[in-house]
Amino acid sequence: DMGFLKRLLGLETKPGEAENLPDELFDETVREPDLPVFVLFFNNWCSGCQVMHGLINEVGPEYLDRARFYKMDATRSPHTVTALEIRSVPVLAAFTPGGAADRVTGLINITELRNWIESHLPTEEEPRG
Repeated sequence: DMGFLKRLLGLETKPGEAENLPDELFDETVREPDLPVFVLFFNNWCSGCQVMHGLINEVGPEYLDRARFYKMDATRSPHTVTALEIRSVPVLAAFTPGGAADRVTGLINITELRNWIESHLPTEEEPRG
């Protein structure tokens, strides 16, 4: 089953899971997002990154119409890593339509992850422009 193999290798994502974001598309993706954007910075030999990636793919589909999730290989994203001064991975960064940015460095559990994501989502009463 090629679909399984692609998923295992991270080549195919389900809706809501973290999509690969190339270094050169970072700025336009986060500059004025219509929904909050969450970006996981990782590298392939970091076990904490793999855990965070798994957690994001677990919770991402719960926020389908409210947020977008991406992942960036820190070793292949020198422009972004330098611009954001990322010194270690995993880092999960949030970029909201209002222009605010926030980040979590290191490993957090799934409850903390959900709470942190939800703290960056617009509340139901806020009009979306």
